[in-house]
Amino acid sequence: MRTDAQIKQDILDELAFQPNINETQIGVVVKDGIVTLTGLFFSYALKIAVVQIIEKIEGVKAIAEGIKIGYLSNLNKTDTEIANAAINAMEWNDSVPNDKVIVEVDNGWITLLGELEWAYQKDAVRQIAENLSGVKGVTNSITLNQFALQPEDIKEKITKAFKRSALVDALSITVETTRHAVKLTGNVQSVTEKKEAEKVAFNALGVYAVQNELRVDH
Repeated sequence: MRTDAQIKQDILDELAFQPNINETQIGVVVKDGIVTLTGLFFSYALKIAVVQIIEKIEGVKAIAEGIKIGYLSNLNKTDTEIANAAINAMEWNDSVPNDKVIVEVDNGWITLLGELEWAYQKDAVRQIAENLSGVKGVTNSITLNQFALQPEDIKEKITKAFKRSALVDALSITVETTRHAVKLTGNVQSVTEKKEAEKVAFNALGVYAVQNELRVDH
């Protein structure tokens, strides 16, 4: 089992290795495999990138991030500018149906509303919003309206998808389905595998919600 000191050093080394990240802006504390982050960034997208990098470090069980988003005066955007930029970006993205998403912006925080058919569309909208200049955070409240499927059919599709994945150990995960909701239990080897399992389940046809109770086992 890796020590907290080893995990922290790997995190610092990996952040220093990234050309677009100033590791001196980030405070890192590791206790029992749980990473707590603090600091100030001038990009919400960069904050997301840091979290994704740390999730891949061996030994990390969870991340509690307290990174704040601030702005240089020449990069500050009004809510109207952010909303217009979001709408324009979505119109240029083939994954997002036109006129299906409502964008609300309050003090730099985007709330996404509307109804889509597929989880990948919902995820695409979130990624578009996260990468916009001036954004402080994103709440994705888009709902899914898919075809009616029986719970056992949904479970079978997810289980087969796990078996096809090179990143997920299908034998270590139990899938339970109730109507359009999925519950995942069992043990996985990393936070990355846990998130990948949730992503696979969420992208299955007929799934509206995923309760991810997978435990990271080291």
